[in-house]
Amino acid sequence: MTVREMARALGLTAVHLADGGRPVACAYTSDLLSDVMGNAGDGAVLITIQAHKNTAAVAVLKESPAVIICNNRSVPEDFAAALKAEGISLFVSAENQFTLSGKLYALLHGSGPW
Repeated sequence: MTVREMARALGLTAVHLADGGRPVACAYTSDLLSDVMGNAGDGAVLITIQAHKNTAAVAVLKESPAVIICNNRSVPEDFAAALKAEGISLFVSAENQFTLSGKLYALLHGSGPW
């Protein structure tokens, strides 16, 4: 699955799409950035409610193809700009983290879309 296909299947709102063709093979859901740094696989899509520059730095460190901000939280301009500069797509979802994570898991493992 690609970033573009993931966004379409999950009904995500794009803040910006950096490279829609980047592959999506896994994701990690957490709001604790030290947890993401220690446990997320490289290349994992980050699902969180944390929308600030430290989150962008962790996404860069983990080589994430995309960050998804849940619960329709607002996205500060400096956060969006940091991700855009690094070529990481940024999306917003009305879904909560649990629901969105479950849907993406199902898509990546052969069931869905919703």
